[in-house]
Amino acid sequence: MRRLVSQVRSFDRPMHLLLLNQFGINLGFYMLMPYLANHLSIHLLLASWLVGLILGVRNLSQQGMFAVGGALADRFGDKPLILAGCALRTVGFALLGLVDSVPVLIVGAAATGLAGALFNPAVRAYVAAEAGDRRVEAFALFNVFYQAGILVGPVVGLALTTLDFRLTCLVAAAVFAFLTVLQARALPVRGRPATADRGVLGDLLRSWRQVTTNRAFMLFTGAMAGSYVLSFQVYLALPLAIEAAAGTEKTRTVAVAIMFAVSGLLSVLGQLKVTEWCRRRWSQHDALLRGVALMGAAFLPMAVAGLGPDPVVVVAAVLSGALIAVATMVAYPFEMATVVALAGGGRIATHYGVYHTVSGITIALGNLLAGAALDLAHEVRLPAVPWLAFAALGTGCALMIHQLRRRGLLDPAPPGQPAVPSTV
Repeated sequence: MRRLVSQVRSFDRPMHLLLLNQFGINLGFYMLMPYLANHLSIHLLLASWLVGLILGVRNLSQQGMFAVGGALADRFGDKPLILAGCALRTVGFALLGLVDSVPVLIVGAAATGLAGALFNPAVRAYVAAEAGDRRVEAFALFNVFYQAGILVGPVVGLALTTLDFRLTCLVAAAVFAFLTVLQARALPVRGRPATADRGVLGDLLRSWRQVTTNRAFMLFTGAMAGSYVLSFQVYLALPLAIEAAAGTEKTRTVAVAIMFAVSGLLSVLGQLKVTEWCRRRWSQHDALLRGVALMGAAFLPMAVAGLGPDPVVVVAAVLSGALIAVATMVAYPFEMATVVALAGGGRIATHYGVYHTVSGITIALGNLLAGAALDLAHEVRLPAVPWLAFAALGTGCALMIHQLRRRGLLDPAPPGQPAVPSTV
């Protein structure tokens, strides 16, 4: 804890606000979202396909709009997009709690997703600019507060939801309203809005063209996209494996909760130590490569456990979740710093936006294939195959990163060129 406090104090006040902002964003989001499907199906009596539609609209409006949010941040500045996103999520969460009309629920879900697309690239671009040469340290801290919000949010949400789900929604909305007001008053404006003579649409198109023609960046984005499919399996494949192996509903619930708690606590308590350890021993690209490789290896315990009794499978799933958390701790700060370095000439938020849009699309496609593979493996009684495929995907991503590094495509911008310019 002393290390955490010392690291936070070593940064200026804007970084403190951004760290608090990220904790609050995840606190509010995970306070509500894990319980939304249950509310829609049980309390509002909506059909399963309508529940899926509402949740799908939320995910699509966020993942599909990251590139737009990033380009808008580069056009108008990071702070306005952070404020707009937090304010819009305030409205969206309030709608989800106060209405029972399906069209309005869809609007609320879309608003919460679009809000994330607005503030996420802007926050990361602001962190990168504020940190300067200390980007790796800054993103390590960022991940601590990010994971802390994920860890605390569901606990607070569960306590509130046992009273009334509408109360959960209103408290979550209040969190985002507080973040909006706080940052409107205290977060400095960074950079200056662009004054492109082509207008907003022309400037957005120019941003996307600059990013998508950045060959090194797009190759790196493709190499890392598979790692996001792997990290998402803590929400899909591992819980499904626990559900199939655990004997009772209580056992399943406890095992999944333990998996998330272990992963979250590891990230909160160990991120700074892991990042410091990696920086002392490896280069930025070596740490990134090893983190991605470890993420693939995290699924090997499941491949072995599939041949054993059910309790072993449950333990292996918790172990795999913990290894994924460690792999993320190793890779994430260096990954975010690499995105900034590859952006080179500017439009940092647009690069982050495109990066996460590609990752989101890849996660959706990967989850479809993962679900089908798990079902097929169960039918043909080859339980190890999907887990070995996940491990192979991690190895393939690591090899792609190695090739990019070997060809010099991951090198930062030349000394005469600023890696993190002001927002333009």
